[in-house]
Amino acid sequence: MLQRLLAVGSVTASFLAMGCTTGALPTPKAQILPLRTLHLYETGVGYFERSGDVGTGATTLPVPTGHLDDALKTLVIIGPGGKIRGFEFGSSVSKGMARAQAGLDPNADAPITFRGLLTSLKGARVEMVLTSAALTGRIIDVVDEVSEEPASTDPKAEKKPPILVVMIVTDKGEIRRVPAAQIVTVRPTDPAYGARLNSSLDALSTRSAATPRALELLGSGTGPVTFGYVAETPIWRASYRLVLDPDQKGGLLQGWALLHNDTDEMWKGVKVSLVNGRPDSFLFPMAAPRYARRTLVTPDGTASTVPQLLDKTPDAIWGDNLDETGTVGHGSGTGSGVGYGSGYGKLGSSHSYGFGGLGTVSEGSSSLLSVGNLAGVATATGLESGALFAYSLDGSLDLGAHKSALVPFLAQRPDVEAITWIDDTPRAAVRFANSTSQTLPSGTLSFFSSAGTNGGGGGFIGESALDRLKPGERRFVDFGADLDVDLTKVSRKFDEDPKTLRFLGDSLEENFLRTVDSTWDLENRSGLPRKVYVVLHLDKNASIKGADGQDFDTAARRPLAWFAVKAKSKLSRDVSTVEGLKRMVPFTLVNTTLLTRLSNAKSLPSAQHDVIVDALARQKELDEAKTALTKNKEEITVVEGDLTRFREHLKAMGDKAAGPGTNPFVQKILQAEDKLTALRKARALLEKDEVAKKEAVRTSLKKLPS
Repeated sequence: MLQRLLAVGSVTASFLAMGCTTGALPTPKAQILPLRTLHLYETGVGYFERSGDVGTGATTLPVPTGHLDDALKTLVIIGPGGKIRGFEFGSSVSKGMARAQAGLDPNADAPITFRGLLTSLKGARVEMVLTSAALTGRIIDVVDEVSEEPASTDPKAEKKPPILVVMIVTDKGEIRRVPAAQIVTVRPTDPAYGARLNSSLDALSTRSAATPRALELLGSGTGPVTFGYVAETPIWRASYRLVLDPDQKGGLLQGWALLHNDTDEMWKGVKVSLVNGRPDSFLFPMAAPRYARRTLVTPDGTASTVPQLLDKTPDAIWGDNLDETGTVGHGSGTGSGVGYGSGYGKLGSSHSYGFGGLGTVSEGSSSLLSVGNLAGVATATGLESGALFAYSLDGSLDLGAHKSALVPFLAQRPDVEAITWIDDTPRAAVRFANSTSQTLPSGTLSFFSSAGTNGGGGGFIGESALDRLKPGERRFVDFGADLDVDLTKVSRKFDEDPKTLRFLGDSLEENFLRTVDSTWDLENRSGLPRKVYVVLHLDKNASIKGADGQDFDTAARRPLAWFAVKAKSKLSRDVSTVEGLKRMVPFTLVNTTLLTRLSNAKSLPSAQHDVIVDALARQKELDEAKTALTKNKEEITVVEGDLTRFREHLKAMGDKAAGPGTNPFVQKILQAEDKLTALRKARALLEKDEVAKKEAVRTSLKKLPS
């Protein structure tokens, strides 16, 4: 059994070797235009430029099959020599087309077996070399034959498996059965079969996308020529190292680029540019031949050239309908949801207070009160003079096939200063400004201290990441915990002072000043002075007193205050912040507590104060109406309960129940029904009164500016 399997395996190898060589044209010696310039982009593509002299021999551009479509849609002539008529290349085929033209199973994922290869030769004329002879003829069929030897009487005996047999009609007209185990080689006499199989194997190979596909130049003449084209490349990535000066008020920024040569070609003397930009690039199938589907039109009265049931059953005539199994389904859906609850949240510089289904009180910056602009201290954002920036590597690059390299592309002294950053906890950070003329691509950022910092020998102090930074833009980048700085805040006063009111869209808008006074105690235990930046969770329409300076984080849109703390010292400051805010309260949430607070405010304009006083009076009347209505509903509930109980007692008495003049339950029922009728009439009047008084509150508030 093992020998038979080995024999079949060796025949398969021989068959494949035959298929790859039969009919193949000898590969001509070609001059490959050398790669001279390479531009690598952040979008995962590269622009390749090849230059050289066009001689009398063939000139080619080596392009992997997977990159052929990109090359065909972007190929451009930079400097032609002679007359160029185009490029010639081997056609690309899909796996399905490859299997079809080789006569294999059309299922693209089905394995290619020796049996399948033999079956693909049904009807073909072949030359067979057997273990004991050779013959030529045409293959009739490939079948499995069960052994005709008598079955063993031993129930434990292993059944012999069927053997693979090739039925062939020889050139002498003999019909032969040849066991596959006896076949050494099979060679189709038609050279076109070998060419088709060779082309199919290019597509069916697991490395088909990486197989080189040469573009051969069609043309005449000699002279220099340069071609450019785009192909997929690994994304180049940037990483930075910032070495801080001993005084931590400057530093050297080193930019390193990680790039990869994933081709089979060595880059030798290539001028490499790293392009910082994202031009659009897309995949588009171009290389493979495409076939349009045509409608089959038949005569109205069909007539067959052969009888229908000459050699087929109706099921065989119906067929497997393979063309109808390759459909693609598309779907879409929608969803919806409803949320309920209450709570408090913060988004950016606005606050919201949820009250279930009643409405939401929202809070944000006031457009009527101008307190200050904490965002006004931010520097101008950087401007790009063009869509792309390129960093050209110094000199040329030699890089072997399937090798990677880490190369420097930047060495600058940006505007940088070491700081302490405090949001929740103190963090070591830098205030980083791109003072170069180029956009810095995003990348990791490692921090190092120079020798002599804090009396030490320098070294690694942390790492972070730098996002894309245009010229002139700033970032605050933290890279580790700062264990030498502490901040303690002790609140002394919290006050909200209403300044003006409006009634907009059935909501009461309150514009107010929020003042917070507190004492900030800072301690710096390090041997160097520290500039401590504190994130202010304030609206930008605000002001702050008590800090040494103000700043603004443009990336996160957060105001900042900073304090200069000397080495090994403590600092205590009284800090006062004032915000100009507005609060929107839906009319459904207006109540006596809110209106009482506003009526006690001394800072409102007199006209608005009078409106609030009147609205408060109307609100109190509304509260009384609500109280009366609530009491009425409670009484109705009690009477309805009594009625239910009386009726159950009366029902329990049955025939013993007497007339209304003698049975107490009958009298109680009648009295309760009369009382319930009166209460329900009163409820209707109270409900109308509540609506009227609620509208009176709204009418009063509408006297406010809108």
